[in-house]
Amino acid sequence: MRGIEYRGLSRIEGPVVVTERSRNVGFNEVVAVYDRNEGRRLGRVIDLSEDWAAIQIFGSNTGLSAEDSRVEFLGKPMEMRVGPGLLGRVFNGLGAPIDGYGDIFSSTCLDVNGLPINPYARIYPRDFIQTGVSAIDGMNTLIRGQKLPIFSGNGLPHNRLAAQIVRQAKILNSDESFVVVFCAMGVKYDVARFFLDDFERAGVLSNVVVFLSLADAPSLERLIAPRCALTAAEYLAYRENMHVLVVMTDMTNYCEALREVSSIRGEVPSRKGYPGYLYSDLASLYERAGKIVDSSGSITQIPILTMPNDDISHPIPDLSGYITEGQIVLDRELFQKGVYPPVAGLPSLSRLMKDGIGPGMTREDHKDVSSQLFAAYSKVKQVRNLSSIIGEEELSAVDKQYLKFGERFEQIFLSQDETENRSIERTLDLGWSALTELPRSELLRIKKEFIEKYLEPSIRAQEMERNL
Repeated sequence: MRGIEYRGLSRIEGPVVVTERSRNVGFNEVVAVYDRNEGRRLGRVIDLSEDWAAIQIFGSNTGLSAEDSRVEFLGKPMEMRVGPGLLGRVFNGLGAPIDGYGDIFSSTCLDVNGLPINPYARIYPRDFIQTGVSAIDGMNTLIRGQKLPIFSGNGLPHNRLAAQIVRQAKILNSDESFVVVFCAMGVKYDVARFFLDDFERAGVLSNVVVFLSLADAPSLERLIAPRCALTAAEYLAYRENMHVLVVMTDMTNYCEALREVSSIRGEVPSRKGYPGYLYSDLASLYERAGKIVDSSGSITQIPILTMPNDDISHPIPDLSGYITEGQIVLDRELFQKGVYPPVAGLPSLSRLMKDGIGPGMTREDHKDVSSQLFAAYSKVKQVRNLSSIIGEEELSAVDKQYLKFGERFEQIFLSQDETENRSIERTLDLGWSALTELPRSELLRIKKEFIEKYLEPSIRAQEMERNL
């Protein structure tokens, strides 16, 4: 049914209005609300009963009155126009162009809520993505079709890291490049400008689709922005067979908007005031990544979320960690040391890493080197804690070697320039270089043949550097 119209509103509660409804009105249906001056604003149905419908308005309720307003149910869910002309365009959080070039030329419209994918149609992700960042490629490998969020805190360089990944990401042993869908939710203008300028300098802006719902936009627009972005990504990946990298920042702002709407609707709050369905709502976004049969395209997600008070047990990072396949955690202590990118060695992980590394994919020693670096850096943390109690001079000789390893690991492996694009071979060689600080008796996670093949040349190379 289309064009069903009602006059008058029962209640107006902030961005939510309540009106009578017919039996043919559906959940998430798009609604046009008109004020007394025929000003039109869109909304969507967010709650239903036998006699009433609650409508969430995308924008201000200024000018609406209970007596003079009209409500038109449009008989369809919210849709977005998609086509090859998406690339290089900038849209607002509702999918409307804001770059001055008008609507894209296409007759294809897709439901922004997405379509459920048959789990049997999904292909297990296995293709290694080289980001050029050693802390990710070496120890927390990103796989094509994976969802790997960045857990950060206020003031940490998560935006710089995300921009670097966008510039440098490529599928190893393939000429196919990524197109990028970038979605900003509730961020300040300077953050959005940083990404746009960075894409332009790198010459990739023509392969980027941008969705901006800035801090001064209606907060409810943040709930639609990621769905519009993922709809564009699904079109490019599954219909145009492109490899799509989706960057969404900041998921914390999205969850704050969700909490605001839940509070207005009078729902019973859960942890920290967030709605009880926060998990399933986040899953409805994160699970729109992956690879499917009958399409050579893929969607890889990098959501960015800032942890309130750096608390990784906060509901947003906590629930995100359950849904996604790992996380990249930024560490404030490393950042204060001047390490970029300050990727925390121990809390970070990639659950799909084991299936995308090794012979024929990266290098035969990748798994062993990564495992040994994790184990050794964990030991460094313990030794540093012990040193702060008894003093470094009281440590054993092996413990002192671990301290030297920790410093070298952070200086040459974790630290790199923002524009430095390291190959996976270079990353693994730097890992071996750091491991030369440890006695061979401590390299329990590496096969002997790899030690002979890679450690000895690394030691000789360091000796030559010292002699020079």
